[in-house]
Amino acid sequence: MVRAETDGIIVSVRSGYKKEYSDPDRKFFIFAYRIRITNTTSSSIQLKSRYWNIMDSNGISRVVEGEGVVGKQPVLEPSESYEYESACDLSTEIGRMSGFYTMKRLKNGTEFYVTIPVINMEVPFKLN
Repeated sequence: MVRAETDGIIVSVRSGYKKEYSDPDRKFFIFAYRIRITNTTSSSIQLKSRYWNIMDSNGISRVVEGEGVVGKQPVLEPSESYEYESACDLSTEIGRMSGFYTMKRLKNGTEFYVTIPVINMEVPFKLN
């Protein structure tokens, strides 16, 4: 698990290779990740958007950005958490994702960025 904290918002991530959905012969590798966002502040916040930079081991990167996560823009009250699961495909056995969420403080409408920790994605047989 990796973790980052920005302004009292904690983002924790677990990731893993999904052999059953991958096809190494066609250079298609699927990695799933589960993210938990925890609001440790005294203010209500809302996740507005996400920005990901995904890079494979050939140095090829792509950006994925958009509103919310998995079709939602959750509101987190103080001490609340929100979890979701998603996946990423790569054309190489090793890669990484990094990025940020744009959050909004509901009390005054200000927006701020929350860092998502770097997620390393590695097919297990490449680690031996």
